[in-house]
Amino acid sequence: MDQGHLVHMANQIARNLAAQGEDAAVTMMAQHLKDFWDPRMKSAILSVDPVKLDTIAAKAIAQLGAHP
Repeated sequence: MDQGHLVHMANQIARNLAAQGEDAAVTMMAQHLKDFWDPRMKSAILSVDPVKLDTIAAKAIAQLGAHP
């Protein structure tokens, strides 16, 4: 799985949810990742440097790592 593509997708999701407010967007994104990303995608995104991610994406992925 190409990490660059996953980063792009994660940042797109974060930007689309940003209008919900940061806390809600983080929660919604974390749930989206749990529900729709396959285990390989989740594993790959967890190893990405968070600096490459939007704030919402980074926080959602951190939640994903804490509760896979």
